Amino acid sequence: MSNLLSFFIPKERKFFTMFEQATSNLVEISKLLVEMVKASSTEERKRLRNEIENLEHVGDNITHDILNQLSLSFITPFDREDIHQLAVVIDDIADYINGVSSRIIIYKIEPDNITPEVVKLAELIQRCCEELHIAVSQLRDLKQVEKINEAYVRINSIENHADDIFDSAIGKLFEEEKDPIHLIKMKELYATLETATDKAEDAADIIKSIQVKHA
Repeated sequence: MSNLLSFFIPKERKFFTMFEQATSNLVEISKLLVEMVKASSTEERKRLRNEIENLEHVGDNITHDILNQLSLSFITPFDREDIHQLAVVIDDIADYINGVSSRIIIYKIEPDNITPEVVKLAELIQRCCEELHIAVSQLRDLKQVEKINEAYVRINSIENHADDIFDSAIGKLFEEEKDPIHLIKMKELYATLETATDKAEDAADIIKSIQVKHA
């Protein structure tokens, strides 16, 4: 019966566009984060932090639109649970990026205290977001398994690299940092950066699951 209904009732195609908008927004947020951790002036960092916050709100609105459309749609292009989970995880990535930028400002982490590891993790987040956008763009045609597979493998590799950098950075922090307050600030900053890559891997897993289900 479900297959018969699917034949007569077109599946809601708006989801593809909205997911592409969501990941495109992620790419822009991640680029701003890289600019922010490399910025040398307080004014520039605050400006970039405000831009990140504004785009995070844009992402919130896209997520709301996806979930609202989900509640209104009778036939969806793939499982409702997968649509919901993917929307939420993409939103989580934006939240963690926003969290990094907020902590840099709130904790008053000066440019001189932005370590090479912070910069590298921010760059890896950007790469994850770019790969997610590639993968999401292939959901319109799930027969394009090669591009989804390639993006999936790259995101997993990037996340593993981020784990290694995080572990090394934390070890170095506990070994060298004598100020306990600064240690706590940096530890939380590293953790927030690394969690953003974890969430990107979660999103990649969902996309891969969708592709397998509809192969």
